[in-house]
Amino acid sequence: MKREHILSIPAKRALKKFGADIKAARIRRRITMAIMSERARISPLTLAKVEKGDPSVSFGIYVSIIFVLGMVDKIYDLLDISGDSVGKILEEERLPKRVRIPKSKIGDA
Repeated sequence: MKREHILSIPAKRALKKFGADIKAARIRRRITMAIMSERARISPLTLAKVEKGDPSVSFGIYVSIIFVLGMVDKIYDLLDISGDSVGKILEEERLPKRVRIPKSKIGDA
């Protein structure tokens, strides 16, 4: 029985583009599928799944392939939180309006 992956349409598109970009990078470097799968220590079938954007492939395999392509430094910026403006807004919404010191601590100070 095949396990279905439930992804939103934008997520599916992004994964397919990611796979296509990996394939293009491999071809630009003139690396055959056989050599890439050997270097990444995966099967050629798994590499084909990656290049098609198959969501069943683990992120670790994607990282291994990106390493072989010499682009692993790009992983560090993938979800760089310093540029997460939505997260910052949500965090600021949860901040208290005022900071109060409990009365029991006022006498201790």
